[in-house]
Order: sequence, then structure tokens, then C-alpha cells
Amino acid sequence: MNTDTLFDTFPTLHNDSIELGKIEPAHLDGLYEIYSNDRVFDYCGVIPKHNKDTVKKMIGHFERDYNKKSRVKWGIFIPDSSRKLAGIAEVYDINSKVNMMSIGYFLNEDYWGRGIATKAVQLLTGYLFEQAGVNRLQAEVMPANGASKRVLQKNGFMLEGTLRQATVWSGKGVVDLEIYGLLKEEYAASHTALSSSKI
Repeated sequence: MNTDTLFDTFPTLHNDSIELGKIEPAHLDGLYEIYSNDRVFDYCGVIPKHNKDTVKKMIGHFERDYNKKSRVKWGIFIPDSSRKLAGIAEVYDINSKVNMMSIGYFLNEDYWGRGIATKAVQLLTGYLFEQAGVNRLQAEVMPANGASKRVLQKNGFMLEGTLRQATVWSGKGVVDLEIYGLLKEEYAASHTALSSSKI
């Protein structure tokens, strides 16, 4: 794993329809719109924030975590004239010994159902496997969160099992979690097959 790629300079990622970039104080309104919506966090271990000053302080926490090399939180932006903050993508639980990390994502409700989360995960996994040299990515999903599971499955993640009553999530208590995983060799094989099919 090449953590320098992640942590030397904040990585900005692009594809044809979205950008993953650093969340700045100028994005406060968009960030508050996400974090103050209870429905966004129905299936997340995150407690919604209904105080704008609290959300403002979170931007500094994102920076602190990045400087500690413990977590990277990207804003998901739609690169149109407004460059609206559509959601959040992140990596955490970075384990250099095993060469793995966890990913997470959530969107402003206005952007649900447009394939944006799928494209964000596609962009993120490509960067982490191809440039950061990660060998394994995983995601934890509450069993009822069908939309999130479809995002992972579209990106090649496999359901590896269910951890029953295994962890405490803020605001949810003790929960079951399904674990989805993707290995670099599986990612590479699927992209080789995709490239071959285009020839």
C-alpha cells in the first residue's frame, strides 16, 4: 500500500460525470443539507446534525483525520456550473499490515437514484487499487440497505457474510452488518475482461 499517494497531497479524482474533492468551508451549506437530513442516515452509524455550527466544526475534523492519516473524506461533486456537493465518500480503518481499508458513502437525498454513488465507488476503487496499491477493500452494510448493496454489487464487491449483532452504531444500537469485499486481483480480472470485450 502506498499511503503517500493518499496522504502527501489531498487526492482529487475525476471521471466523466463526477469529481471527488476536498471539502472546504465554502461547502458548508451543502454539507449541512446532507448531515441535517435524518433519512440520509437511516442505514448509517452516523447521528444527523441539526446545528450548522456543529457541521462547520466537522470540516476541521475531516482535516485533522486526514493529517493523522486515519481517514480520507471526499466530497462528491457534480462538475457543472454550481459544483454542488452531492455526497460524501470516504476510506477508513486503514490497515497497512493486511493492505486493506474500508470504504463508505452517502448522498444528499436530492441525488438518490441517479447512479452517482455507483460512479463514485467506481472512481474510488480504481484509484485505490491502481494508484494507492491497496489489495483489499471492504464495506459494511446494514442488511436492510438494499440501495447501498446494489452500489457495491455493480462495482464487483461480493457478499462475504453477515456479522450478527456484532457492533454498536451510533443512533442504531447493536446491529447486524453484511460485509462486502473486493480484492485487487478480482478488480483487475474484471477490468481485463471488460477491455477484451471492447476489442
